[in-house]
Amino acid sequence: MSRRSNGLAGVWAEAQRQHRHAEMMQQRELERRRREYEREEARSRREQQAAYRQHREAEAQRRTEQIEVEVAALQGLLAAGCRAPAFRIATMIRSEQLEPFAPGALAHPVPMPELAHFLPQGGWVPGGRARAEREAHARYTEAWQQAQAAEQQRRRQLEAYREQYDRWAAGQLAGIRQHNAGLTELAAALRAGEADAVVEYFSAALYASPSWPEELPRRLTAAYDRGARQLVLSWELPGYDVVPAAKAVRYVVSTDQDKESPRPVTQRRALYRDLLAQCVLLVLREVFEADESGVLDSVALNGFVDDHDPVTGRRAEIVLATVTAARTAFAGLHLEQVSAVDCLVDGLHGRLSTRPDQLAAVRPGRQPGDVGGGTVTHGAGGDEDDPDLFVMDPIAFENLVAELFRAMGMEAVTTQRSGDGGVDVEAHDPTPIRGGRIVVQVKRYRNTVPPTAVRDLYGTVQDTGANKGVLVTTSSFGPGSRAFAEGKPLELVPGTDLVDLLRRHGLRGRLGGGPDDARTGSGRSRAAAPDRGAVDEGHNVLGMNWSGTVVLDVCALVCSGHRALSDDHFVYFNNPRTPDGSVRSRRRAAPDKAAVEVSFEDLPAAADRLVLVAAVDPEADPDADLAGFTDARIRLLDAAGQELGRLDVSDGRAGETALVLGSFRRRAGGDWDFVVGGKGYRGGLADLLADFGIEVD
Repeated sequence: MSRRSNGLAGVWAEAQRQHRHAEMMQQRELERRRREYEREEARSRREQQAAYRQHREAEAQRRTEQIEVEVAALQGLLAAGCRAPAFRIATMIRSEQLEPFAPGALAHPVPMPELAHFLPQGGWVPGGRARAEREAHARYTEAWQQAQAAEQQRRRQLEAYREQYDRWAAGQLAGIRQHNAGLTELAAALRAGEADAVVEYFSAALYASPSWPEELPRRLTAAYDRGARQLVLSWELPGYDVVPAAKAVRYVVSTDQDKESPRPVTQRRALYRDLLAQCVLLVLREVFEADESGVLDSVALNGFVDDHDPVTGRRAEIVLATVTAARTAFAGLHLEQVSAVDCLVDGLHGRLSTRPDQLAAVRPGRQPGDVGGGTVTHGAGGDEDDPDLFVMDPIAFENLVAELFRAMGMEAVTTQRSGDGGVDVEAHDPTPIRGGRIVVQVKRYRNTVPPTAVRDLYGTVQDTGANKGVLVTTSSFGPGSRAFAEGKPLELVPGTDLVDLLRRHGLRGRLGGGPDDARTGSGRSRAAAPDRGAVDEGHNVLGMNWSGTVVLDVCALVCSGHRALSDDHFVYFNNPRTPDGSVRSRRRAAPDKAAVEVSFEDLPAAADRLVLVAAVDPEADPDADLAGFTDARIRLLDAAGQELGRLDVSDGRAGETALVLGSFRRRAGGDWDFVVGGKGYRGGLADLLADFGIEVD
């Protein structure tokens, strides 16, 4: 007999079918989403690649356009120069209008208290009002006395500040009037045809001209032939590399690199030759236009480049263009429309090198030395007659920096009074949009300017509301300083740039004692002790080396017992040598991480020990300590660099940030022995120096 199903199997089977169907649909949905995600990813990658390619192509186009702008500026140099106003003595006259006296809050009297503000205003219980009024009078009297004292203090400060301002204003006016009186004398001497005055005036005209781009040199030697009424000039011309070697830049997708299309040699040579002709014609134009006294009948001009002579290989002044131009012939030219090369060679019968890119010289015409009676050179590098910026009087140095800003077309004054808020020079750039108030700090250092000075300048810019801050130094700036200044309204001017700017604007200054001192590529003068590559005979080098990555300042103290002889006998980055030069910082050489140079025989008689110390550089890593200072040693080298021995010193400890490495001690017979140190300090270099009698501000 058959059995009827109760339907459970069918229900289970249907449930299984529906479950499999749901799984299949879910799988299909997941697959759809995966394909959609991959399509979106591919689209996003394509868009990113397209955007990246557009960016690189746009950057290549921007570089091409920049090259074209540079070439156009070179081609239009003469035409642009002809639009510049003629130089006049009147343009050098300084206004006697000074910054007005601005005492700020000191100008406002201290408000006096009013009795009504202290008396009770009601609500007092009977019998208590008299006591409240007595107390109110007492508080009023005390407040009035305090206000009177504050007012007297304000008046004293205002009077002192006024005296300071009056002294500053008197000094400024005296300098301005002396300058203007000198211009009056110059004008009289110029009209009389005095040779020195003529050379000085036309040199100023060329240096003050706005026609010359910053990348072009401004260097000349000049003399004046009074009998012939002729100015004889040698003027430095730009080098061949001023003309861009590339014609265009394009982005190559396959290599993901920019490729420069070279400018044809013939085109580049033609551009350079035309530029040289423009420079010569522009010098003639500047000189003749500036001759308001009519002292010139002609100008003899030689244009040279300062380069290596291809014949001798030596550095030389190679003449690439020469011309003698009479005023009458030059006056008939319309320089805006001429072909510069044709005008110079055919119109004025001058000579121009046919292969200036190969330094093919032409025979020079009359030169300043041929005139007799001496020549005057402006803008030449390394002249030992230029003042040494390192030893210049600080006030004179600030005045020189202010003079540089004025020569660059700005208004500038030195503060020269206390309470200047860290500002040495106040300048105003009249240029629209990018101009405005500029605060300038001047640091006459021999070693790298610490980043703290740059941070302080930024604080001054913010406090004073200036548009820009400029830090001018005779030394250089490290990566920390430049990284901090990046993107901020700050400009850092190292010593080499300062000397170059001085020369470009007809001012004088050098770094150290010789011609090469201001030409070092490192941005720091070779006259500065820390950068010297050679060791003086009789000096030893103490080279420091250690394991670990901690950045340390290694310093030296010349002591008698446990006391430094003076603050000047502490040798560190801002004081790179003792007064007698017996101890000096110096540039390290591998494998050393720091070095000190010392002449033990020349140490002061009062000194019986030379102490070496190390401290963590808080600017490099404010959280570092000496736990990473291990395997430390001192290499003792002679003047020739020969290693004489090694001295081990103590390791550093966690939590300490300064350490006495050891000391060389003078014995009774005059010999020096080394004694290992090891005393550490948690308060850094300041705590260590306090133990040696040196107070740190």
